Amino acid sequence: MHTQFFSRLSQNYIELLKDDEYYDATIEVGEDPNVKIFRAHTNILCYRSPYLRRVLVSEKKNNGLVHIKLQNISPEIFQIILEYIYGGILSLNGQDTSDFLKTLTAANVLHLQELVDYLQKYLIENKSEWLEQHFGDDLQMKEIEVWEHVLKWGLAQNPTLISDPNAWSDDDFRTMENTLQHCLPLVRFFSLSSVEFSQKVHPYKKLLKHQFYEELLNSYLDPNREPIENILLPRNMTVDNIIDSRIVNLNIVSIISRWIDRTDLNYKFSHLRELYFPYQFKLLLRGSRDGFTPKKFHELCDVMHNTVTFIKLKGSEEIIGGYNPLKWETPRNWGITKDSFIFSFKNKDNYKDTVISNVKNLDSAIFSHPLSGPIFGKDIIMHAHNENTDYDTIFCRKFCYDKKIRDSEKKFFIDDYEVFQIKKRRV
Repeated sequence: MHTQFFSRLSQNYIELLKDDEYYDATIEVGEDPNVKIFRAHTNILCYRSPYLRRVLVSEKKNNGLVHIKLQNISPEIFQIILEYIYGGILSLNGQDTSDFLKTLTAANVLHLQELVDYLQKYLIENKSEWLEQHFGDDLQMKEIEVWEHVLKWGLAQNPTLISDPNAWSDDDFRTMENTLQHCLPLVRFFSLSSVEFSQKVHPYKKLLKHQFYEELLNSYLDPNREPIENILLPRNMTVDNIIDSRIVNLNIVSIISRWIDRTDLNYKFSHLRELYFPYQFKLLLRGSRDGFTPKKFHELCDVMHNTVTFIKLKGSEEIIGGYNPLKWETPRNWGITKDSFIFSFKNKDNYKDTVISNVKNLDSAIFSHPLSGPIFGKDIIMHAHNENTDYDTIFCRKFCYDKKIRDSEKKFFIDDYEVFQIKKRRV
């Protein structure tokens, strides 16, 4: 005879949570102002959670009590977790789906693998629509790693498949495609470099729709190719100390950095590639902080090589600017280079209409003048009547660079401008 009385046992352990006499651990959970102290029992916690075991054994007892803090879990979620630890019960009735995710996150932190597996399966099978509507865009992982993990997961679902796609039959590809049908649209293939595409995606081309694969291939081969609609932008990676700008965001910084390094033949796809940050942008001048006079520009920017200028136009969201690999000077002088370029963005969130214009007249790439700010050929002009007065003549036209970056050649006013010096980052 073999009988299990788990229901009563579970209830007794839940009641033990309310015990105010035999506990030997206190857990301070949450952050101000939402903090709560829970009483618990080290033996139960240590046997149920590998994470809590590691934390508890490293703490010394004070008057027979161990005290630990868990600041990254809310008291409400930890109450749910404790009921699972003690009684094997998951009480999420009436809870929002977001609470399921918070519980999953907490369970993962505490290494409660049984609970993690259950919640993942439950969310996928029962809350898929909610997950799609609240899809996160801040996964801190390179896109090639995402693709590799997707493939690894697909192989795990099909243990009879070998890992080498070159040995797969057409049936094998169909099996894998069916397994990954919901994952493939979420991989940002256009973010991959040409090398990553060639080595990691091309062998699996039969998993992708023919037209999509051809568009992807042509984005690397054809410099004049236009992006198709509805391509997912790169993930919002968190990168510190790249730039302090009030004009541009990290996507624009990535595009400009790629063009400085000439890493992508087709700049129309630059905004779709994985964000690229080889440089730190050191702020030299901000007009709204330092002033809009030629004198201040030359004080802060003269003799500085490798600078990028961003100009925000007044009355619109338009941004123009240029890259100067040479140094700025006060005396009237032309700078000769083949590496400078100018650019324009309709706004800081619209990258499809970006214009990058390379220098055409190398002898007239850069112009320095005591009564001017940054001047790129005769294409971007910022001039004043006096070194101590604000710029009063600002316009843009096609002359020394190969493309027109603005439709209008009329004078305009600016909200702000910034000049940065780029330096290689230490990775």
